Amino acid sequence: MKPLYNRLTIMLILLLASCSKDNPTPIESTYFPPIIGTSWETKSITELGWNSNAVQPLLDFLALKNTKSFIILVDGRIVMENYFDGHDASKGWYWASAGKTLTAAVTGIAEQEGYINTNNKVSDYLGNGWTSLPLSKENLITNKHLLNMTSGLDDSDDCVTPDCLIYKADAGTRWGYHNVYVKLQDVVAKATNQTWSDYFNTKLRNKIGMEGSWVQLGNNSVYFSTTRSMARFGLLISNKGKWENNPIINENYCTLATNSSQSINLSYGYLWWLNGKSSYHLPQSQLQFPGSLIPSAPNDMYMALGKNDQKIYIVPSKKMVVIRMGNSADESNFALSNFDDELWKKLKVLYQ
Repeated sequence: MKPLYNRLTIMLILLLASCSKDNPTPIESTYFPPIIGTSWETKSITELGWNSNAVQPLLDFLALKNTKSFIILVDGRIVMENYFDGHDASKGWYWASAGKTLTAAVTGIAEQEGYINTNNKVSDYLGNGWTSLPLSKENLITNKHLLNMTSGLDDSDDCVTPDCLIYKADAGTRWGYHNVYVKLQDVVAKATNQTWSDYFNTKLRNKIGMEGSWVQLGNNSVYFSTTRSMARFGLLISNKGKWENNPIINENYCTLATNSSQSINLSYGYLWWLNGKSSYHLPQSQLQFPGSLIPSAPNDMYMALGKNDQKIYIVPSKKMVVIRMGNSADESNFALSNFDDELWKKLKVLYQ
């Protein structure tokens, strides 16, 4: 019996070794916080094997740079959550242009529900005369041109009334960072026969447990929410539009939105900024700059960027979502500043 016992023991050891080789470390599933309540799983810097000595220098930097709130998620779990300058988890703040990505998301939802087609011209939904362009030029502008900032409209003014929407180039031939994207909210409202806020709340906000509301500030439709609500949206997009196993936004649309959407500005998707491309354009400029938007950050990162340094950074390779809200880190800016690269230099020291 002993030789047979030995042979069985050896076979069992080999089988276990083979299984261990094929699956060296169990893959941790992505966590999603409950829709209702404030509970949210955490994971420590130590558990991740990150550099704990880099935490305080990062916090000092964030405080120095007028930050109000900062969150890091990994696999959906909170790794860091810090508040500054009297701000706290219950207080709201404005997203500025980072909220453009909310408009992109709900536009995708309206398309998957059959209300709109992003390839259709905007005038199919808003009627003729929504710009001051000749009809032949206005009819060139599609919903997709609003998503990727290639409407061809003059981008020197944020005004979106017809008299301000002036011809600069044929749609699709010029990239210009323009507030006209907000017309997508009107398109969705007209197509669904609901107010923009009602459709947004029903189809996106409430389904992932966000808080917040839209406020009209001059020509801008601005979203205000808590920092955790911004983190919930970042988590949704990082999971390709699914909240747990519940598809909120079509995965193919999320992929299109977070990749180069046209050939003029490779670093722009559907109202998302993209890192790691060979060149980029900046708001209010027609210059093309070589290299990546944020050299110190991972190349696969994509971003929602708002005035005065409102940020959602999503890094698929790290399963990481980073949120920053606050006042301008340095000088007032449209979307990008030196702060982005400085921050990611400190984050690399933390997680590498």
